[in-house]
Amino acid sequence: MKIDAHQHFWRYNPEEYPWIDDSMSVLKRDFLPDDLQLLLLQQGFDGSIAVQARQTLEETAWLLHLAEKYDTIRGVVGWIDLCSDQLDEQLASLSGKASLVGLRHVIQDEPDDDFMLRKDFQRGLGKLARHKLAYDILIFPRHLPNAIRLVCGFPGQTFVLDHIAKPSIRTKEIFPWTKHIEEIAAYPNVYCKLSGMVTEADWNNWKPDDFKQYIDTVVNAFGTGRIMIGSDWPVCTLAGTYHEIIGLIKDYFLQFSRSEQDMLFGTNALNAYSLLRQNH
Repeated sequence: MKIDAHQHFWRYNPEEYPWIDDSMSVLKRDFLPDDLQLLLLQQGFDGSIAVQARQTLEETAWLLHLAEKYDTIRGVVGWIDLCSDQLDEQLASLSGKASLVGLRHVIQDEPDDDFMLRKDFQRGLGKLARHKLAYDILIFPRHLPNAIRLVCGFPGQTFVLDHIAKPSIRTKEIFPWTKHIEEIAAYPNVYCKLSGMVTEADWNNWKPDDFKQYIDTVVNAFGTGRIMIGSDWPVCTLAGTYHEIIGLIKDYFLQFSRSEQDMLFGTNALNAYSLLRQNH
């Protein structure tokens, strides 16, 4: 099974998506499962992981509802306030939803760079493993030292590092990102998504070689058993078509064996998100 491990859906309105500014006008419309299905088929994907784009319980419920209607949505990475006093009740109400495979918080937007080290956040995070939920880490490179401290404290929790932690590919920034990627990859419960890279590059003038040193670093650090491929559709359309973004990754991995490609394009996502327990 081949899985696009990271994409989003939304019904657009400016109040709920304030991060979509005028430079992103191409994103100012609805993006729904019917818009993605043909793209998945054309690239040989059997389905995708739908990831939250708003930090509301309503968004999580909406994505889970879509997953009930569309078999191509193989899992949902939703949002719950891990700091909430009602977390146990909220987790209990959602734990019966087989499509909920992970949670995410937009840590990169928190004004406190130490947000993920807060006691209330970590207390909530500590409840996820018993529900077999992965946790997606969405951060900038400056947050990596704290992310390393976080994963060190939760050896039984599966983590997925989104968008290779968003190094500035546009400016060819590589250090100390490389060192920190190697350090976080040393923890066997951490996976990494090769996703979101084109939007960290020059949207209009990127070329495949711009990404080589970054992909090399991730592959050397995580190996082929803990990397998964995500389009970050529709955000990726700021910098290219769906086929260009997936083609970029496919071309890089032509040098790898078929079994390694199968892991990168599917098996690793199945493992990280416990997708094999689903009935799809």
